[in-house]
Amino acid sequence: MKTLIQHGFIITAGESYYADLRIDDGTITLIGKDLPAGSADEIIDASGLYIMPGGIDPHTHLEMPFGGTVSSDDFFTGQRAAAFGGTTFHIDFSLQSKGNTLLNGIKTWKQKAADKACIDYGFHIAVTDPSDKTIEEIPLLLEEGVSSLKLFMAYKNVYQVDDTGFLKVMDKAKSQGMLTLVHAENGDAISYLTERLMSEGKTGMKYHSIAHSAAVESEATNRAVSFCDVTGAPLYIVHISAEGAVKALREGRRKGLPVMGETCTQYMFCTEDDIARGGFEGAKYICSPPPKTETDKAAVWEAVCDGTLQTIATDHCPFWFEGGKNGRPAGKELGKGNWSKVPNGMPGIEDRFPVVWHHGVNSGKISPERFVEIISTNPARIFGLYPQKGSISIGADADLVLFDPNQKHVISAGTHHMNVDYNIYEEMEVTGWPKRVMVRGRTLVMDDVWLGEAGYGKFVERNAGTVI
Repeated sequence: MKTLIQHGFIITAGESYYADLRIDDGTITLIGKDLPAGSADEIIDASGLYIMPGGIDPHTHLEMPFGGTVSSDDFFTGQRAAAFGGTTFHIDFSLQSKGNTLLNGIKTWKQKAADKACIDYGFHIAVTDPSDKTIEEIPLLLEEGVSSLKLFMAYKNVYQVDDTGFLKVMDKAKSQGMLTLVHAENGDAISYLTERLMSEGKTGMKYHSIAHSAAVESEATNRAVSFCDVTGAPLYIVHISAEGAVKALREGRRKGLPVMGETCTQYMFCTEDDIARGGFEGAKYICSPPPKTETDKAAVWEAVCDGTLQTIATDHCPFWFEGGKNGRPAGKELGKGNWSKVPNGMPGIEDRFPVVWHHGVNSGKISPERFVEIISTNPARIFGLYPQKGSISIGADADLVLFDPNQKHVISAGTHHMNVDYNIYEEMEVTGWPKRVMVRGRTLVMDDVWLGEAGYGKFVERNAGTVI
C-alpha cells in the first residue's frame, strides 16, 4: 500500500514546516514539497491540517485486576478509545503475581492483548516480589522485548517493596541498561493513616486525600531520588501530582542525576475538591496518588512548561461508577460507605491529546513543538521506541495524527469510546481534534468513524531508552 499525504503542516518535537509525506507499506519513505503522486494507491489532502506523530501513552492499565475487580477497558476497547483521541501507541503494565516469575507476568499480559489489540503496544513489568530469584530473572526480560520495570513504594501487603528490594532491583536493572519506574507514595504511612481514619469513623470519600497526602507522596519521591543518587541507576517517577514531589525531581535533575518524571492529565485539571464532592460523587476522582490542591496543580503545570517533567501520561485505569450489573464487572460502588474500598483509578486514554493541546498550546503555555515532545517524542526516546515511533522521519512507522486545529468538540461520557460510564472532563469544550489517525499507514479513525479492527495492533519489542 502506497499513500501520499499532501499539503499538510508537519509538527515535530524540533521543528514545524509544510511538506508532503510518502508512505510505503506502513513506513515513511519520503518527506518533501510537491512530491509526485507516482504510483500512490491513496492520496490524502491534508490542507488546513496539522500532521503530528501519533501520541504515545507510557502509562496505562487495561484489564487490570485491582481491589476485587478489574479495570473496565480491555485491550480492544481501551486501544480503540486511544486511537479516537490521537494516541497510536501505549505501554501497559504487566504484573508479577506473588511467588510467580516476571516472565509469567509478561506472558499473561501478552495473551490478554494478542487477539484484541488494534494499535501497537508494549509492556513494563511490575516487580512485586523482589526475591533473589526474581532479580536474577531481570536480564531475561530483554529477550521478551521489555526494557523497563516498575516498583511500588505504596500498596502495603499487596505490591509494595521495601527499600532493600528497591535498591537491589535498581542495581540489577542498571547493569542491564534497563529503566526502573517507581510509584512514589509511602505505603507504610498510608496504611497507618487509613487504619487511624477508619477507627475514627472517617469513611467519606474526602479522607482518601488525607491518607494519600502531598507529604506522603513528597517523602517517597525524595527517597526515590536519593536511591537514584545512591545507585546511579536511571529512574522514572510515574504520576507526579504534588509540588513537593516536583521539587524533589527538579533538585535531582539539577544535581545531574539520571532521574525523569511523568505527570498525568488529571493532575493538571482536577484537585482534592473533586474527591470531596458531596455523596459518593467524589469516588470518580479517587486514584493513587490523588489530585492535590490548586497550588500543586499549578506546580505540575509549571514543571510541564519548564522541562522538569518529561512526559504526560494518563495512568488510564477506569472502573465503572455503577458496576456489578448489566454484565459489567464491579466498579467504584464497591467503596460506598468506605473510601478505602474504592477501586483506584480514572479514565483518560482518549482525552489526553486534545485536552493538553487545548489547554497547553491554545492557551500559549507550551508551543506545538513542546506538545509533540511531551505527548509523543519523549516517551519514545525514554522507552526505547525512537525513531521507529514518536517521530516523522524517513524509516519511521507512519503513526500519524492529522489534526484539525479549528474543530471544536465537547467531551462527554455520552460520546466517548472508553468503556466507562463517566468522564472527568465532562462538558469541557476543546478546540482542536484528530480528524484522521493512522497506525503504520493504516487509517483507524477518520472523521470520528472507526475503521480499525481487533488483531491489527502489534506488540513492539523495546530497546534500552535514553535518559533525557
